[in-house]
Amino acid sequence: MGAATAMPADTTMRGQDVVLDAVSMVFGDFTAVHRTDLEIRAGEFFSILGPSGCGKTTILRMISGFLDPTTGSVRIGGAEMRGIGPNRRPTALIFQNLALFPLMPVWENVAFGLEARGVGRKQRRERAMELIDMVALRGHENKLPGDLSGGQRQRVAIARALAVEPAVLLLDEPLSALDLKLRQHMRAELKDIQRRTGVTFIYITHDQGEALTMSDRIAVMNQGRVEQVDTTDVLYDDPATPFVATFVGEQNVFRGRVAEVADGFAVIEGPDGRLRGRNRQKLAPGDEAMVFVRPERMQFLNGAALDNVVSASIDRRDLEGPFVNLFLKRDGNEIMVHLTNSGAAGRDLGGEQRVGFAASDALVLPAGELARD
Repeated sequence: MGAATAMPADTTMRGQDVVLDAVSMVFGDFTAVHRTDLEIRAGEFFSILGPSGCGKTTILRMISGFLDPTTGSVRIGGAEMRGIGPNRRPTALIFQNLALFPLMPVWENVAFGLEARGVGRKQRRERAMELIDMVALRGHENKLPGDLSGGQRQRVAIARALAVEPAVLLLDEPLSALDLKLRQHMRAELKDIQRRTGVTFIYITHDQGEALTMSDRIAVMNQGRVEQVDTTDVLYDDPATPFVATFVGEQNVFRGRVAEVADGFAVIEGPDGRLRGRNRQKLAPGDEAMVFVRPERMQFLNGAALDNVVSASIDRRDLEGPFVNLFLKRDGNEIMVHLTNSGAAGRDLGGEQRVGFAASDALVLPAGELARD
């Protein structure tokens, strides 16, 4: 292959779309991925989110070419990928363990893919240095990976993947081994690199905080099925299933049956009394249902008039720096209230309390599996 043209650090690359059409993956009598249709747009940061064993890495391996789907097709930039190996696809994959070469200096690690393509040493180094600048590692190019911090090694792996100008960059839980502060820092860096290059990023994670922070859209998977694909705001505010509702963020859950429906709302009767919330899925009277409300939407009454009111006893107070989480008990059901730490938030509360929430802040869904069950 001829020498590649050097890419300035701020030049936008071109991402391509990825389409999964009726894709499934079966291993013997086990179905890892049930029939799935998914379209990932060119140039977006797309995350596949779900618990361990849900099938998200299997999807990544089908896109990368390490697995051919049992049924269906994978198309990248409109081209059918069946029978095309990983080294011939317009993709690059960053593994969880990064797989850097420990005895190669940083710049040679970054340039490795270019050497395999026959690019000369001088051009390889020039290209590697441009990418090293992009990931803010100038001055570290002659160090070995073992001499770098965890975050720096992450950036080397990203630069190496981008060196071959992939249209699609696949990332399999690349931040899972880092500590919390470094993960938070790397989230911002990954998103910035994605925006600057225009490459399509497909990011695999079980961490909903990572997915919400970085993604343009997210697919939430459960037991080999995609339950919802949406923007971060829609996933958080309007989850489609009880699993998505409880996997993406915290929820208070109240169970019962639909008693009334009107004007896009439903009234649920259950152990916690009559509770009213948005009826997005048009449940009918008699349907078994769950009411979901985020802890930050819960309020202590303090004279306020709210649509829904529940009495419960304070069980514990957890301080998280700028936030305070209060946990209340009612007949074995735990209710969480999330407050901004104003200095004494929740300290003077004790015994029986009345908490409530607006009907517009609650979502009524058909009864189903919860992520934390």
